[in-house]
Amino acid sequence: MESGKIAMVTGGNRGLGRATAQALARHGLRVIVTYRGDAQQAEETVRSVQEAGVEAAALRLDISDVGSFPAFASRLAAQLGHWGATRLDVLINNAGIGLFGPLEAVTVDDFDAVMDTNVRGTFFLIQALAPLLADGGRIINVSSSLSRHTSAGTSVYSASKAAVDVLSRTLAIELGARKIRVNAIAPGPTATDFNGGAMRDDAQVREGLGAQTALGRVGEPQEIGDAIAALASEDLRWVTAQRLEVSGGALL
Repeated sequence: MESGKIAMVTGGNRGLGRATAQALARHGLRVIVTYRGDAQQAEETVRSVQEAGVEAAALRLDISDVGSFPAFASRLAAQLGHWGATRLDVLINNAGIGLFGPLEAVTVDDFDAVMDTNVRGTFFLIQALAPLLADGGRIINVSSSLSRHTSAGTSVYSASKAAVDVLSRTLAIELGARKIRVNAIAPGPTATDFNGGAMRDDAQVREGLGAQTALGRVGEPQEIGDAIAALASEDLRWVTAQRLEVSGGALL
């Protein structure tokens, strides 16, 4: 158990972010979740974490707005202080977007939106929060199984997640002197509301994607959350600069 430690999950108001916050709470961590637009969803996550017997809070953050990061770091420091702490122990960079389409349909705005959020935002948030991260802390960046296998219409999204993989390895070297572990976790097809909830709500899509995995089904959000919590735990304290795929053996 990681009782008393503090984790922050970006995009923690729903989907994988909420499942991750709940999994961390079951491991005894206090949890801060960030949200961009839906404060009510974020509060629902907070309540579900508190039901596990740990403290939780929600802070607004748009990770595509790099200019807002210094002010956000101040708000985060204030929240830590409210809990009698000065440092964050675990940072989960989960927030991201996916815009999909064939080569001829992708616009400059589409490209910039994906890269600004998934790559630029992730990098500069780590930069902004590194001074608040405890020595011996952990950073986990959410990638995708699509950084390994291919699917038509996913080129920009997949490229953004491949960049996240490389950032994770490189920052593991830079932050290793502080004993901070940096890893990427790469979910495969998972039944969330991502991309319109197709993998959650469309039985035909679930069946088709599930047939492409070794375990014969799509994943559930709780399974990704549990894997992230395990990677954040002291049980995997000797693991850094790695990409852990949690995909049920997709497209082997």
